[in-house]
Amino acid sequence: MPPRLVFTVTTDLNYDQRMQRICGSLVQAGYEVLLVGREWPTSRPLTKQPYQQHRLRCRFRRGKLFYLEFNLRLLLFLLGQQAAAWCAIDLDTALPVWARARLGGQPFVYDAHELFTEVPEVVARPAVQRLWRRVERFIVPRAELAYTVGTALAQVFEERYGRSFEVIRNISRLEETALSSGARPHDGYILYQGALNAGRGLEMLLNAMPQVRARLVLCGEGDLSGSLRSQAEALVLLQSGQVEFRGYVLPAELREITRRAAVGVMLLENLGLSYYYSLANKFFDYLHAGVPQVVIDFPEYRALNEQYDVAELVSAPLTPATIAAALNRLLPGGDEARVLELTAHCALARQVLNWQHEETRLIALYAALPGCTLPIPAV
Repeated sequence: MPPRLVFTVTTDLNYDQRMQRICGSLVQAGYEVLLVGREWPTSRPLTKQPYQQHRLRCRFRRGKLFYLEFNLRLLLFLLGQQAAAWCAIDLDTALPVWARARLGGQPFVYDAHELFTEVPEVVARPAVQRLWRRVERFIVPRAELAYTVGTALAQVFEERYGRSFEVIRNISRLEETALSSGARPHDGYILYQGALNAGRGLEMLLNAMPQVRARLVLCGEGDLSGSLRSQAEALVLLQSGQVEFRGYVLPAELREITRRAAVGVMLLENLGLSYYYSLANKFFDYLHAGVPQVVIDFPEYRALNEQYDVAELVSAPLTPATIAAALNRLLPGGDEARVLELTAHCALARQVLNWQHEETRLIALYAALPGCTLPIPAV
């Protein structure tokens, strides 16, 4: 029997592209994989995947009671499972996963999608932040293997805890599809994909839209879903059709929406170290689709752009005027030579920045864990 790996998240599994890539790659390498997540009242049926999936249904949807309920349900579920290694994605699933690994004497793995103690929702509440920092101080030193999504975040963890953190970037899989040659899609639009949460620069983006000569499509939901829709309505952006909220979009559909975009946007605010040192998957999704993008000038994006030149960087603090100017430069009637240049650079960068390169390191990391070595196939 191949070694079995169990991964846990609090997300809806249908939309977690990072975990779909990780679990799919490990299954292809020869592991048996189970991914455990969360079921919402509005969740669609699970999409077919090459690995096992299980979603936990909770009565509470957010806050302290949700985390307490989810962690208890997760622990009870994990007690009935067997695995060669147990992996917690971020701190909000880490305690029950560590407990199950400790109980069975198997390796505990910590995959930090973000610096959980420094996300805006936690930073804004000092008491909550102190609690999660205690959890982090307990969990991180006890992981047999720890990895995160970018070099900057890895350095933060290493400085805090004096231990190595590997880097597995959340990069799109290289697909042999034709990229745009720079010609504008007929229905080209500005695209934002991701959570509609605080610190994403979305309020400022909406304020910029009256000065922008294109429409904006937002794919995702989050804590600000209601307030952003109200803001767009107050600015008459919904009524005019200049802004469209698509809600949750499955990955296959999202890739097609991205491919048809004229410009992608990724505008974070410095509301905590997690955002400041982030390396978001949407940066790579736009790049792989050959879509020029407007990106906040934070360290990871600046370093990649200095090397590959695939985006227009905008500096903090964000203003509607600077956002509108950067977007208009990349829209029809703007700097067409710059658009062609960025598109050509995307085509080159995707040959280097792709999941096929990342998964090689990922598989090697798991194969080095005790009890997780893959059997050598018979010749």
